[in-house]
Amino acid sequence: MTAARPTDRLFFAVLPDPATAVRIATLGETLRQEHGLGGKPILPQHLHITLWHVGDAFWPPANELIAKLIRRAAYVEMPSFRIAFDHAMSFRNGAFVLGGEEGIAGLEMLHARLRAVLTIPGLRRPVGVSGFTPHMTLLRDPMHVPLQPIEPIVWTARKFVLVHSLLGRTTHRHLGHLPLA
Repeated sequence: MTAARPTDRLFFAVLPDPATAVRIATLGETLRQEHGLGGKPILPQHLHITLWHVGDAFWPPANELIAKLIRRAAYVEMPSFRIAFDHAMSFRNGAFVLGGEEGIAGLEMLHARLRAVLTIPGLRRPVGVSGFTPHMTLLRDPMHVPLQPIEPIVWTARKFVLVHSLLGRTTHRHLGHLPLA
């Protein structure tokens, strides 16, 4: 007998604009073919950078929780910032990702500010919070690809989003958009 798996995930994320998402998806497909990866690519509309994993559950999030999270996240004050991913690589867990060096400083700062307002009683604190590594997953594949430079993918983050993901159903619902000043 297999254990039941959660059906719903709630997280805060930064999303690329639609044109950048298409560029990233195209790059992901090119890299997938170059490296002989068989994993299914993430759809352009689902590409994101997770800032804070609120949690997984066996039911949709309650409206009260959604409102509480959005209220707390609205305290984050930060200007828009530039994101630049300059390499691709595999993580040990099979995620094939885009990452960056200097171009991810804004993501690290936004994560820290979000952590500061969300670390309150009643909200789960993610494991490994101190080891936040900004990245964008392109696909999952057991084959390991070492770090390789890419032509930088650059865009400006103007907001972050509270996302409700229906696990295994290829559905993301954006529950709240929080602008960066």
